[in-house]
This record gives sequence, structure tokens and C-alpha cells, in this order.
Amino acid sequence: MANYKEIVTKAVIGKTKKSTKDELTIETDEVVDTVLGCWVINNTFSGHNNRGKVNIDGSYDVNVWYSFENNTKTNVLVRNFTYQDVVNVKLQNDSNLTNTSEILVRSLAAPSVTNVSVDGSKIKLNVEKEIGVEVIGDTKVRIAVEDDFEDYDVELDPEDPIISETEIEVEEDYLNSVNQ
Repeated sequence: MANYKEIVTKAVIGKTKKSTKDELTIETDEVVDTVLGCWVINNTFSGHNNRGKVNIDGSYDVNVWYSFENNTKTNVLVRNFTYQDVVNVKLQNDSNLTNTSEILVRSLAAPSVTNVSVDGSKIKLNVEKEIGVEVIGDTKVRIAVEDDFEDYDVELDPEDPIISETEIEVEEDYLNSVNQ
């Protein structure tokens, strides 16, 4: 007859993902004619527990390459933007987000510029990103434990075909005969 034991271990107790769209404005010193390129780099972020919700603090650099003075000159601007996202993670089995819970944040879709428009010396752009959050916490696993070990005391029958096929005859003088 089996009885049960509980093992306490760490496991993913909740996960979710969140997509965001930021509308940003960058002011330039010149009247912009054309945006020639725009990209996002150096995305960094971390997550922490804030009253049962996951707060994500992050930042990224936006690089904008543009032309001015009737498309005769170019310039590249680099601006750093910070962001804060609040994510509600549904936890399994009525678990709670505590200070001992580990929060893993991953970038599922790196921030990228999806739309750019120019209004004089202002460049307006949209940046989209997607982040994934996993919460790791203590959980219990219940397993059956066998008390009856009588089946391990069974004698093996040497006439059994499976056992006789696995037997190998060992020639004790094999190495001496090979080296001669």
C-alpha cells in the first residue's frame, strides 16, 4: 500500500506577457526634412514585487538619423528613455507573490520603431515592445511512496533467455594473446 509524501521545491508559479506602445517626441535644433533611419538599442530592464504586482523598470536608447537644410546635411540624435510597466501575473494554486519570489523578465520582442513623423523640429515616433514575466516560488509536489519492497527480492532464473543472452564469457588471457 502506498502512502504520500510532499516535496517542497521551486517552480514557475505564474507567467504572462505584455505588449506596450510608447509615443515619444524628440526635439532637434534644426528643422527636419527627412528621417533617414531610426533604431532602438541598449534595452535594459528588471522586475520587482510591488504589493502583489510586478513592476518593470527599464530604459532604452533611441537613435534617429535625419537630414536638414534641404537634405544637404545629416545628423544623428541619441536620446535615452525610461519606462515603467506594471504587470499583473496570475499565479497558480492560490499562490502569493512574496518578497522571496524570484521574478524573471525577458524581452520577447525587442523595442522597435513602428512609425515616425516629422513636425518642424520635432520628431514623433512610436516604439513597441513585448516583455514576458515568470514568477518562481515555492510549491509542493505530492508523490506516492511504496512501502512494499518484496518485488525487489525476486531471484533471477539463469535459464531465462534474456539473462543468458546478456552473459559474456571473459577470456582472462585476452590481452596477453593480443600483445604477442
